[in-house]
Amino acid sequence: MPHIDNDVKLAFQDVLLRPKRSTLKSRSEVDLTRSFSFRNSKQMYTGIPIIASNMDTVGTFEMAKVLCKFSLFTAVHKHYSLKQWEEFASQNPDCLEHLAASAGSSDFEQLEQILEAVPQVKYICLDVANGYSEHFVEFVKNVRKRFPEHTIMAGNVVTGEMVEELILSGADIIKVGIGPGSVCTTRKKTGVGYPQLSAVMECADAAHGLKGHIISDGGCTCPGDVAKAFGAGADFVMLGGMLAGHSESGGELIERDGKKYKLFYGMSSETAMKKYAGSVSEYRASEGKTVEVPFKGDVKYTIRDILGGIRSTCTYVGAAKLKELSRRTTFIRVTQQWNPIFGDES
Repeated sequence: MPHIDNDVKLAFQDVLLRPKRSTLKSRSEVDLTRSFSFRNSKQMYTGIPIIASNMDTVGTFEMAKVLCKFSLFTAVHKHYSLKQWEEFASQNPDCLEHLAASAGSSDFEQLEQILEAVPQVKYICLDVANGYSEHFVEFVKNVRKRFPEHTIMAGNVVTGEMVEELILSGADIIKVGIGPGSVCTTRKKTGVGYPQLSAVMECADAAHGLKGHIISDGGCTCPGDVAKAFGAGADFVMLGGMLAGHSESGGELIERDGKKYKLFYGMSSETAMKKYAGSVSEYRASEGKTVEVPFKGDVKYTIRDILGGIRSTCTYVGAAKLKELSRRTTFIRVTQQWNPIFGDES
């Protein structure tokens, strides 16, 4: 029989952070660097735990070059060739500790070739639309067996029991989010999803109980949302739309009426499927949309804006380090986030 869960589930736009007394004099005092030790790989990570999504319009080598200068991370999309990987690795050895090689459940052979050719890459991003599949669980186990010392990110899921299942199957960091992305239409096409703030809170609780970690993947529209994801307990936050439309982003540059745009699309969209598979298979629907994002120039300015916003969040709630943010967070439910009289743009 169908069941209704009457517990309230919240998205980022449903809450604000309540300010608290602080001893910090300036946001410059805030330390955004985190250090993690991963449960299964035993590897150590140190950096600012914001990740460029493994979409081909975001998780590019060009993006990785800039993000690594800020100690940010890039999940490189799976459509680069082995030759392209080797060329990038030889020219940018300093970036390799700040990126992951991505694969779906049918790309294992190419993943092996890349990791053998570029052994400095110690992170693997296993990404499928439906992380609840038993086939995917077996895939995670096989990748862990083949690469016992690599740190594995796996997803996407939105509930605690599946976070536990994937961690116990060998994953270190679980990607959390079904349907919140700006170019994802899964909720519209399938009716499946989970409000992102509640998903992060519940999945973080499950992961941390097993000494695992999570990534909040999707749903961030502004720096305040990134801060809310960290406040909710996310160890990492993955960004797609916020990093789209830049010089370093993939996607075609379009000029119209004197204005520039860049193409941005979901990896389950018709655009992506036609690009990489030739067409949308008869048995499936497109679960992503294609949009033209106004061209934003160099991504470094957006990164500074995001990091500045999070530092300011920390000063408002009295967190001297990003690590302390979730412990200093009290969310209040709201019906309106900001005054929209002059539009949403700052």
